[in-house]
Amino acid sequence: MENTVLHKSNTRGHANHGWLDSHHTFSFANYHNPDRMHFGVLRVLNDDRVDAGMGFGTHPHDNMEIISIPLEGDLEHKDSMGNTTVIKKGDIQAMSAGTGIFHSEYNKNSDRLTKFLQIWVYPNKKNVMPRYDQITLNTEDRHNKLQQILSPNADDDGVWIHQDAWFHLGTFDNGFKSEYQLKKAGNGIYAFVIKGDFTIGNIALNERDGLGIWDTNLIEITANSVDAEILLMEVPMAM
Repeated sequence: MENTVLHKSNTRGHANHGWLDSHHTFSFANYHNPDRMHFGVLRVLNDDRVDAGMGFGTHPHDNMEIISIPLEGDLEHKDSMGNTTVIKKGDIQAMSAGTGIFHSEYNKNSDRLTKFLQIWVYPNKKNVMPRYDQITLNTEDRHNKLQQILSPNADDDGVWIHQDAWFHLGTFDNGFKSEYQLKKAGNGIYAFVIKGDFTIGNIALNERDGLGIWDTNLIEITANSVDAEILLMEVPMAM
């Protein structure tokens, strides 16, 4: 397929801090790869594992849309807006940092680790009022179909952010075929395999692989394993 970029899981940046084991699809912290700065407005895709009783201390963000998707275990969130919440598998968290926000994230459990995806998206508006949103989804609604988990619209399914982006999650039976129609001209799509194996077009993807596609309005997806799980992120390609 033309107009694609493939990021195999074993080519990602890696940082192991002991309590935190993180794989970076795009340049982040001490991992700097000039060929992997972003995909359109998708700036960060971190695949994080946080040990029991550990977490990220209070730290600042500004002018970024930050999305957290728990995959296993749970994570306590505290921020400077007064929110204290726990996100767990099945939840989606979105935070508009805007003019500035401080927050912390901790795995308060003493007996199990937490795994989650941390995603940063450049906003289409700067210096907005900071905001926080969290919802719990019915994971059965993504069996053999794509469940929308994020959009630009507060009245639409999922959380919303300040960007013309749409995220979907799907869990598929072996051999199940699906397709995704892009919602806005000029957008691209970045697929990240959470579990199992897929084929998109004629490109084979395995667990934790990523594939970016642009200059297309439709992609075809085939699951090649049982309970294969994928995240699709449609984002503007123009910064």
